[in-house]
Amino acid sequence: MKLYHYVHCPFCVRVRMGFGLLDVTYESHVTPYDDEATPLKLTGKKMLPIVEFDGQAMNESLDILKLKDPKNLLKWEELTKNEAILNPLLDKIGSPVHSLAMPYWIWTPEFDEKSRHYFQTKKEVKRGPFKDLVKNQQTFVDKLNAVIGTELLTELKPFYKSSELTIMDIMIAAHLWGMYVVPEYQFDVKIHEYLQRVKKLTGFNYHEDFWK
Repeated sequence: MKLYHYVHCPFCVRVRMGFGLLDVTYESHVTPYDDEATPLKLTGKKMLPIVEFDGQAMNESLDILKLKDPKNLLKWEELTKNEAILNPLLDKIGSPVHSLAMPYWIWTPEFDEKSRHYFQTKKEVKRGPFKDLVKNQQTFVDKLNAVIGTELLTELKPFYKSSELTIMDIMIAAHLWGMYVVPEYQFDVKIHEYLQRVKKLTGFNYHEDFWK
């Protein structure tokens, strides 16, 4: 099975984390962000992650993980029970995380000059110039910390609303992980420990493709 993914993408990260926990073997294909042809050829739209197996290809991170989790190790019933709370939380986390991390993501090994320009041009349409995102960094930090403090920290038991890791933890951790590339930001120690628990259980290594 082949996994086409962007290293920075939280939806791709959740598949990689899930595969680690489920012990799913796959062939990793880090796809340049400006490569439109590959995803369009596979699924008809420029959206990753994509898995290709048995002559077929599919997107949608949660659908991919459900397919590979017949024993329900990720405890999908917890997501069903809490989806109305979790999805708004992910939106509240994702907005400041992307504004903070995008200007740094483009300088990681995932991007070359061409894909960096493509990514920045696309994202600045919605978020404005990256240089302004950096100038307004503290505003986004305050927003992120407020959400973490009021809606995440209070729900860790020690996982999100659970004594055991569930798919919800992978979804949350995948969104937060990109903040590790922002040098000015430091997680609350309890959040850092939470993320490291998820990392240990999933065997996740953010930049493993660059160390091969």
